[in-house]
Formats: sequence, C-alpha cells, structure tokens
Amino acid sequence: MTPTLSNDRHPMARWKWWLAALVLVIIAVVAYQQYRKKHPKVLGGTSEVVNVGKEGIIVARTGEIRIGPAISGTMTPQEAATLRSEMSGPIMQTYVEQGQPVKRGQPLARIDDKSIRDAVLSAQSAVRAAKLALDNATRDAEREQRLESAGAVAPRDVEAAQRALASAQAGMADAQSRLTAAEQQLSKTTFRAPFDGLVSERPVNAGDVVQPGTAIATVVNPASMRLEGSVPAEQLSTLKIGTPVIFTVNGYGTQTFTGRIERINPTADPTTRQVRVYVTIPNEKSTLVGGLFADGRVATESRQGIMVPTTAVDERGISPLVLRIRSDTVESVPVQLGVRDNASDQVEIRAGVSVGDTLLANAAQGLAPGTKVRITAVGDRPTGTR
Repeated sequence: MTPTLSNDRHPMARWKWWLAALVLVIIAVVAYQQYRKKHPKVLGGTSEVVNVGKEGIIVARTGEIRIGPAISGTMTPQEAATLRSEMSGPIMQTYVEQGQPVKRGQPLARIDDKSIRDAVLSAQSAVRAAKLALDNATRDAEREQRLESAGAVAPRDVEAAQRALASAQAGMADAQSRLTAAEQQLSKTTFRAPFDGLVSERPVNAGDVVQPGTAIATVVNPASMRLEGSVPAEQLSTLKIGTPVIFTVNGYGTQTFTGRIERINPTADPTTRQVRVYVTIPNEKSTLVGGLFADGRVATESRQGIMVPTTAVDERGISPLVLRIRSDTVESVPVQLGVRDNASDQVEIRAGVSVGDTLLANAAQGLAPGTKVRITAVGDRPTGTR
C-alpha cells in the first residue's frame, strides 16, 4: 500500500506563510513612512509640520508699478577732468594720492621748474630795465615839449624825443610780454585741482619724466553721476526730459536708485536703431562710484499692483504657479503674470493672489502641496497666514 501524507501538517504551513507575509507588510509600511519623510514632494505631503523661516516667505502687498523701456549702461561722474602736461621735464613732487578729496586750486603735482624760474627772473630784470628807459624817455619828451613851448629848442628835437619815447614804450611792452609768457610757463609746472572733488587717477610719481600730453592726474566730482544707455527707437515717443529712471547697480544688491533723463540724443544709431539717453543721478553723499554697471527702467507710466520676487513663482510648467500658505497648509495656486522688472528681479501678479497672501519663496518652494507648515519668523506672524 502507498503511504499518504497527513493533513495535520497543512495548517502549520499556512500559519508560517501568513506570518512571513505580515512581516513583509510591516517592513514595507515602515519603509514607506521613512520615504515620505525624506521625499514629501514626490509622495504628496507629510503629516509632520515643517518649520519655515522668514527668509522663505513673501507677503503679497500692493505697491507702485512703473512701466517703461529698460535701460542699462555704465555710470560715470558728471564732472571729470584729466590734467595733462604741456611741457617736458621730471616730476619733482606729488601732493595727493588716489581717492583723496581735494579743493579747487589745490596743488596735485609739480614738474622741475628751475630753468623756467631763471627765465622769469631774467624777464623781471628786463622789465625793470625797460621801465627805467621808459621813465627817462618820458621825462625827456616832457622836457623837450616845455622847451619848445618856450622857443628854446627846435621842433626836430621834440620829434626825436617823441621817437625815443615810442621806442621805450615798445621795449616795455616787449619786456612785459616776455615776463607774462615766462610766468605762464612757470604756472604750468604746478598742476592744481580744477574743482572740488576726488582724485581718481594719479599715474605719475616723483622722478618720472613726462612729455607734452602725459596724464598727470584725474579729478572727478562724485556729487552727480551720469548714466548713458540706449532705448529702442519705437519707444522714443514715451520719453521726455525729466522722466524718472529707477535702476539698480552692481555691487549694491537690491538697493534702487533714482535719476532723471537730462538729454536725449537727436539721432538713432544706424546699426541698432536705438537712441542714446543721458540720465543724471544725484549723489550728494557719494554713495555711488563711477565705472559700475547699472540696470533699470524708465518710468514712463505708473500704476498700483502686486509685485513679488521671481523666486516666489514657479514657471517651469505650462502655466506659472505659486505656493500659498492657507490654514497652515501649503497649496498650489495658478497665477497670471504681468510686468516683469529685471532691475529689481520682481514680477507682477495680476490674478490668483490677493493682498496679504503668504507665499513660499526661495528654498521653501521645495515643499509639496498639502504640507503642514509653521512660520518661525522673528516677530509677529504674517497676516497672510490663514
């Protein structure tokens, strides 16, 4: 007879199978929860509350929106002068350094003037001799004139005295002219500040030999800066003298500055079809420095609207989105964008967001919709958190 297996062993096998399946389910649940903590965006949120600092939120507020053509360019001082040598010679002394403030007429540098001073002394001696000759000729002419009136001399003697006087006057004028020329040459050996300002360049040092045309020093007046930029010719009709220009400057972060259009070039560039615009920028406190690049917009029109940083808007999809905090929960909201201001890196939101809404920005945009958040900003809780 063929032996048969007993059915008593089947329940034990089924129990072991169900136990193994239960262990696998527990392991899967634990792994799923751990994965949700690490990847809340992929799995659609987490039950834990995520702390968001003040640097990660933006409260939508109404502000003035300026509309107009963009303008960019390099700032330069409105008033600048480069002093150049008009003669040859070695630099004897320099009196200022780069960045030093100077007053009008203050000496900046000096060329060797020994030979010119000798020429001035010689010209002064010639003037004194000419003056003495002129005084003698004047007295002789006056005396001959009196004697002629008394009938004591002939008219030809008076004429001779008058010719001697005219010659002495010419000699005096020539000597005086030579002295003036020598003094002018002497004055050119010392370079003086043409106005109050700052020394921006001083390329020479004591001992350098300079030639006519060599740059000695550059003085700028930082109280007023100038920005030269170009705008498309088709937008020329919106520009006028005095229109404000709002711009940012490299090195100053998001700080904005305001200038006004001073001049508009009457001709357009034949290649780019753009028109040069010259903007004057007040700088009484010398906050700005020349040579930096500025980027801004001509405010030809202004209106009220909601402007937010571009870091608060997700434009990677088909339509732009923002992440808004409502009832301490992150939600995704489609929005309609308007004017974009590249100078301040902001964009207008025309629809989808109301004043007072709290939006996520910067790194906080990595949170997924449905995530619970807690604002940890210092101070009062933003009014836009609902």
